[in-house]
Parts: sequence; C-alpha cells; structure tokens
Amino acid sequence: MSEPTPDNNQDDIDEEEFAENTLVEAIENQIESDNPPAAKATFNKLTLVGYEREEILNLMAHVLAVEIDAILEEDRAFNTEWYEAALRALPELPPEKK
Repeated sequence: MSEPTPDNNQDDIDEEEFAENTLVEAIENQIESDNPPAAKATFNKLTLVGYEREEILNLMAHVLAVEIDAILEEDRAFNTEWYEAALRALPELPPEKK
C-alpha cells in the first residue's frame, strides 16, 4: 500500500479560509474606523435585532466579496454607493453575479 498523496482540496480550503479571514478583518477595520459609516450602522442594527457578532461579520464580508468580484469582473473602481446600500439591506444578501 502506498503513502497517501497530499489532497489538493486542502490547498483550496486554506485559500478560502485565508480569503474569508481577510474579508472579515477588512469589515472589522471598517466598523472600528466608522468608514464607511454604513459598516458600523449595519453592525449595530443587526446586533440590536439579535444577530451574533460572527454571523454579522460573515454577512458583511459576503457583501464585500460580491463587490470585489464585480470590481475584478468589470474592471472598475469600488462602488461605495452600491456597497453601502447592500450593507444597509442586510440581512438580505445581494444577488450573486453570474
């Protein structure tokens, strides 16, 4: 019986985890700096209606990820107006781009 080979899926998981952690860190920085103001406002709103901190950060990170994907796909600048509106719409998630 031969030795098991490293699973390439582990690399994908590590990259995914790194990306998620980076997005959450960016959201935490936005909340702390109150920039954009919608970040702290959204965090406070979701806290008041009973969401847990980790869930809020994940929802907000999802919105940031959607905007980053759009930036890369459309080769454009960050759309602060869309981003803030999408944050304020949480817990309703923005539609995924196809």
